[in-house]
Amino acid sequence: MRTAQGSVAGFVAIQPCQTTTWTLERTRSFSARSRLQLEQRSANRPIQCRRCLFLQASTGAVPPPSYTRAGVDLDTETASVQALVKALGAAGRQQPALGAPADKLGGFSGLIDFGPNTLLALCTDGVGSKIVLAAQLNRYEGIPYDCVAMNVNDLLCIGAEPLAFVDYIAAPRPEPTLWATLGCSLGTACRLARVTLAGGETASLPDMVNHVDMSGTALGWLPRGAQLNGTKIEPGDLLIGIPSSGLHSNGYSLVRQVVERAGVDLNAKPPFALPVETNRFTVRDEEHQPSWSTATLGELLLYPTAIYVNPLVDLVRCCREDPLQAPCPYEAIRGMAHITGGGLSNLLRWRSDLGFDIEDPLPVHPEFHWLQSAAGWISDAEMYRVFNMGMGMVLVIEASAAARVCSWLKERVPGVQIVGRVNERARVRHLPTGVEFDHYG
Repeated sequence: MRTAQGSVAGFVAIQPCQTTTWTLERTRSFSARSRLQLEQRSANRPIQCRRCLFLQASTGAVPPPSYTRAGVDLDTETASVQALVKALGAAGRQQPALGAPADKLGGFSGLIDFGPNTLLALCTDGVGSKIVLAAQLNRYEGIPYDCVAMNVNDLLCIGAEPLAFVDYIAAPRPEPTLWATLGCSLGTACRLARVTLAGGETASLPDMVNHVDMSGTALGWLPRGAQLNGTKIEPGDLLIGIPSSGLHSNGYSLVRQVVERAGVDLNAKPPFALPVETNRFTVRDEEHQPSWSTATLGELLLYPTAIYVNPLVDLVRCCREDPLQAPCPYEAIRGMAHITGGGLSNLLRWRSDLGFDIEDPLPVHPEFHWLQSAAGWISDAEMYRVFNMGMGMVLVIEASAAARVCSWLKERVPGVQIVGRVNERARVRHLPTGVEFDHYG
């Protein structure tokens, strides 16, 4: 992973008593070297001086926030996962038994055989350290949406329709009022995801945890041969971006580091303007989607993760079962990627031998701009590796069908657009910023 513009040695220090808002703007020269221009004006990327925490990296006083400094090293995490998978050995069930593996490990979901015509898909995930922020604010209503979303959205990426979900809740002690809050949201989230809540488990672990933790596992199905595993993606295919609802459930160790350094009040209004017309994910006429306030910074940072079952299951089923009404044949849907941990590098989970250029990205939500500059400048490369930056799901569609699929989705979800294309460069490139990734994670 690197930026096409090269590295920047340091930044200019802002005087501790200064209250002016600044903008950091990257420009490009014909020599392909980047330079930074500091302009004294109000803009989308404010750099605010707060208690001298913002002395720039060139002074050596305070290094800028980063995911690694917050305690999460993505490179080490990727290597650890690879080591775990390598050590697993042979599967517990082998062909032709039901439940035998049907595809290689490493995709968004695992696949197993379930008869001559059917595959089952499974995935498991949790909410992560977003729960720490929820505990700090005593606002748990959105956490079950996050838990369900992080699982069913991964099922969609393999082409599966989610069927069922089970949850696991760990806490230092049982709390009936909190349990009821979680149960109410969990039930609604499962209805939004169109899954059966088939069971769950709670555990009181006073010696292990100091606040609630929640994870889950989802089950889906798809016809044999219909899996979206990246093999059909070709250069020239187009990328369609679907907006995120906010931060979703990734990067919260870095978010909390920024909040702490910036010294902001999470119960106060966001320290930046919110547009009247937002590009956050919403589905027209969907009765179960959450109604969430953005009146305070804390509420905005806890905005529930988008659940993409509606419209993506409808798109997949229409293309498989009703070709006369569908915007394209199912074969024209080449892939889907959930933009979670790893950011845009998730696109390389399809095919590391192909390239994916983001040419016309979706608008970046204002909280991402604020996080990037509130307590020290975080590089574009770090932001696009940690966060979704306004785009929560990407579809790969055959070029001849992409416009029709995009129109079909826009009738249901505002803000969908074609954002780029597939090529042979074996890397992800975000062209407006020059950020590149040559591996996942």
